[in-house]
Amino acid sequence: MTSNPASSPHRPASRDVVLVPGHWLGAWAWDEVVAALTDLGTRAWPITLPGLDPDDDLRASRTLDDQAAAIEECLVRAGEGRAAVLVAHSGANAPACLVLDRHPELIHRMVWVDSGPVTSGSAADPAADGDRPLPPFDVLGQQAGLEGLSEETLARFRADAVDHPATTLRQAVHLTNDARRRTPTTMVCCSIRSERMMELARAGHPMFAEVAHLENLDLVDLPTGHWPLWSRPADLARILHDVATAD
Repeated sequence: MTSNPASSPHRPASRDVVLVPGHWLGAWAWDEVVAALTDLGTRAWPITLPGLDPDDDLRASRTLDDQAAAIEECLVRAGEGRAAVLVAHSGANAPACLVLDRHPELIHRMVWVDSGPVTSGSAADPAADGDRPLPPFDVLGQQAGLEGLSEETLARFRADAVDHPATTLRQAVHLTNDARRRTPTTMVCCSIRSERMMELARAGHPMFAEVAHLENLDLVDLPTGHWPLWSRPADLARILHDVATAD
């Protein structure tokens, strides 16, 4: 697990922000957002989840529980006695939900970036029989929008992506603590706009059904593709800074 705070000579007035990337990604994916947050005065902790570090000899056996424990450790370090802001992009929603369920006291506000909470009992891919490599971009683009990504960005994505461990894809997420639904939440809606997302949530769509149960929810539209941390990093950083400095 890798987590390093953005350097700053003084402790910022804002809450610290823990940044968790989605499938295939490590802490490096947040580089531009971290730089922008640092300029705004917000300390950021990008994290590489267990299973996504290519130098980890035990990478293929890591579980969602290992990932949740790593997030919890980072929240404790970042908060220094105060609850921090937890930001989860895309497929980081599974371990983030485990943390919400087990330790809601560590989280000042939950931020979902083109993502959202999972339903208890669900798994990303129960039938996964091997680690999942980054698909060809023509295939990936049919699953998640690539809008706003340059050829240079796509090249780095391809070069630095790590096969996602099947152990985490198969594992079901079991949630029992309703306090997770009371945690203040912001959803940054990118590839699916907030109005449409709420329509799907109210209709009970399995990907969004849990959203309908959130008791303290703010919606922010940031129109772009599925990876705003690359396509609109400054705008995303401003949203996260505003969240981190709000009461």
